[in-house]
Amino acid sequence: MLIHPWDAAVDDTEWQDWLATHDFGQLAVNGLPGEPPIVQPLHFAYDAERSEAVTHLARPNPIWRALETDPRVTLSVVDDYAFIPGPWHAPEGAPPEHGTPTSFYAAVQLLCTAHVIDAEAEKAGLLHRQLGHFQPLGDYARVAPGEAPYGRMLPGIRGLRLEVTEVLAKFKYGGNKPRETQQRVTGLLAGRAAPHDAAARAHQLRRLAAQAPSLPGEPTGA
Repeated sequence: MLIHPWDAAVDDTEWQDWLATHDFGQLAVNGLPGEPPIVQPLHFAYDAERSEAVTHLARPNPIWRALETDPRVTLSVVDDYAFIPGPWHAPEGAPPEHGTPTSFYAAVQLLCTAHVIDAEAEKAGLLHRQLGHFQPLGDYARVAPGEAPYGRMLPGIRGLRLEVTEVLAKFKYGGNKPRETQQRVTGLLAGRAAPHDAAARAHQLRRLAAQAPSLPGEPTGA
């Protein structure tokens, strides 16, 4: 993933906070020799302190044979995207149709080493970590081997612990455009109010607030 300096995360907190509330992605796994890669949509729980994500999948899933051959995987999450029409980015004084359309989006890719979990007690612990993330009110039964209601289901799944080895984070919200252009786009996003526009606008406003104002005569974009 290409990441320009103006699209890069300000710090680790920016992408970690975003990932905490964006917990559905696609796990990309290298296929077996002569077979295509496998891309598996899934929910996951990311743990910043342990630098890992945990999830589980059904035992018949074809992903397991591929992971045994190559445990290197990428967990990709993309959201808060919006299409920006060309006229919104037209330079000052230029015809509106001369503006360049683009996409706004946030993306985090976790490059990981996958560890398959088969021990029943370990799978139960992994499921409790996921339930704690997705159902923080605690409105679920205990997961334990041999105990109802989930004990009988444990043999039908395999757990996955994704050890993060590298993180690629991108927040593409027009950071290379002049400040005045970015401010104009935030207003246009508010007026259009299409799906995802509010989230994209919030990102642009947040990142604008973190930018140092341009000084007179200083280049404002590239």
